[in-house]
Amino acid sequence: MAQAPQRNRREGGRREEREDNEFVERLVSINRVAKVVKGGRRFGFAAIVVVGDQRGRVGHGSGKAREVPEAIRKATEQAKRSMVRVPLREGRTLHHDVHGHFGAGRVVLRAAPAGTGIIAGGPLRAVFECLGVQDVVAKSIGTSNPHNMIKAAFEALENMMSPRAVASRRGLKVSDIIGRRGVQDSVGGGNEAETTEAEA
Repeated sequence: MAQAPQRNRREGGRREEREDNEFVERLVSINRVAKVVKGGRRFGFAAIVVVGDQRGRVGHGSGKAREVPEAIRKATEQAKRSMVRVPLREGRTLHHDVHGHFGAGRVVLRAAPAGTGIIAGGPLRAVFECLGVQDVVAKSIGTSNPHNMIKAAFEALENMMSPRAVASRRGLKVSDIIGRRGVQDSVGGGNEAETTEAEA
């Protein structure tokens, strides 16, 4: 009877290790913060962590504690609780260009052809590495505060829509939407040609 709890404990430990191996963690920034109290100042640490499974799920979190490891642990737990799913095209890039902003931070995320790589710096690179994006071009405009940059990036990613989602919302087929895009381009070119001829 005494061995059963021990076996359950071992299995629980293995399950936790499996969950940890499933996610990739990136420490974005760590900052020393001070709290003014009666006897002086009490120092602590604030950490920002991005967590993802490199298959379209990503989350971010922040944590404060008196020691660095504890702050990172708190941030990681919050990131795992706040994960979102982002649709990816061919599992390597975004479906379309998207803008996001939070506070004074603004970001522009653009889809890129194969072989481009991750052209992004600082916090945005950590987000894309955890998300599993291989080709993307990102630009941060405004503040370089990592909190605002990450929240702006997540706002942009939450606005990402796949052709399948657009088709289901509009009651069409995916081929209709993708095919219509090409037809509109050719029709637009023909109309321009006709108007120029008429003006001439």
